Amino acid sequence: MGLTFTKLFSRLFSKKEMRILMVGLDAAGKTTILYKLKLGEIVTTIPTIGFNVETVEYKNISFTVWDVGGQDKIRPLWRHYFQNTQGLIFVVDSNDRDRVVEARDELHRMLNEDELRDAVLLVFANKQDLPNAMNAAEITDKLGLHSLRQRHWYIQSTCATTGEGLYEGLDWLSSNIANKYLSRSHLSIDCRPDWMTRIPHYIAVAFSGERRRWSF
Repeated sequence: MGLTFTKLFSRLFSKKEMRILMVGLDAAGKTTILYKLKLGEIVTTIPTIGFNVETVEYKNISFTVWDVGGQDKIRPLWRHYFQNTQGLIFVVDSNDRDRVVEARDELHRMLNEDELRDAVLLVFANKQDLPNAMNAAEITDKLGLHSLRQRHWYIQSTCATTGEGLYEGLDWLSSNIANKYLSRSHLSIDCRPDWMTRIPHYIAVAFSGERRRWSF
């Protein structure tokens, strides 16, 4: 029984792990964002051919973030990273008005993939420090985000070089992924035998110091 309690409390209070896929057109700032989150500093980047993967620790969450190159010849490979993705970060260069339609098309093409049907979507409207950058409302319209009625999504204005907006986005992402999966866990627990739904009561009794005979 003690081992059972250990496992339960480990699941309740241990660091949560989440798998995040970060994509977007080339030069949107994905790699700069990744290493700003990982190292807290700006690193010199070159166009990503393939992918970068890093573990980002934030609060009680451990994010495994896959940063996949965005050049047009690489984009067909994005689908190989879709499996088991819980959260999708789509990075947009808010200053690149010429390619925002291209960004929209790539985003909606991805979201139609069955392997991403349950992934929550966070859009980083990046490069907000540039004078001609589109704001979050304009990006929302250009990307057609309001048409995503069956998807949890959020758009966050960001500046990768200063870090502005990045952690606000992670807060939303972690909260919505956790809520989504906790909700599913709750539903599955309710479908289990009745004795399993009484486990929280047994834990409370154990910590109250009462001695009882454990029986189901």
